[in-house]
Amino acid sequence: MLERISIWPEEAQEEFVRSVASIEDKYPGVYRLSDAERNAVHRGLEDMRAGRLASGDAVAAMFDR
Repeated sequence: MLERISIWPEEAQEEFVRSVASIEDKYPGVYRLSDAERNAVHRGLEDMRAGRLASGDAVAAMFDR
């Protein structure tokens, strides 16, 4: 199909490009973390490994308030 696009009328080729760009916007691929997000993930992992996370009961109690 991609080979045939080159013989399409220019208007059709432009429509194709717009369609592909729209699809690409919906499915951007791999998300790249910012430095701040990466640092937050590392802090969370450190907290988890050190046992500094709230228990399930503590979280449930907070939401029950």
